[in-house]
Amino acid sequence: MKAHQSDTPSNFVKEANWRKENESWLKWSRQLAISLIGYMQDNGLKRADLAIKLGVSPQYVSKLLSGTENLSFKSVANIEDKLGITCFATV
Repeated sequence: MKAHQSDTPSNFVKEANWRKENESWLKWSRQLAISLIGYMQDNGLKRADLAIKLGVSPQYVSKLLSGTENLSFKSVANIEDKLGITCFATV
């Protein structure tokens, strides 16, 4: 077993605690990512295409699609407006 043991300590517990502490906004971020992926599939777009439509870098699109980006309401509204979609059910 020792031969297969990593020299680097695991961050599993730290990362699990972070996910639990940030569960609420992570849920919203994942929903946004799902909406964007659906939009891309429906319109035959790649990440670079979506970046152009949103006026952001492809790297930022990758962050959005990771489902772990903490966005403001204004940022989400801007994405919805530029794409003409609704990412979340309206209240």
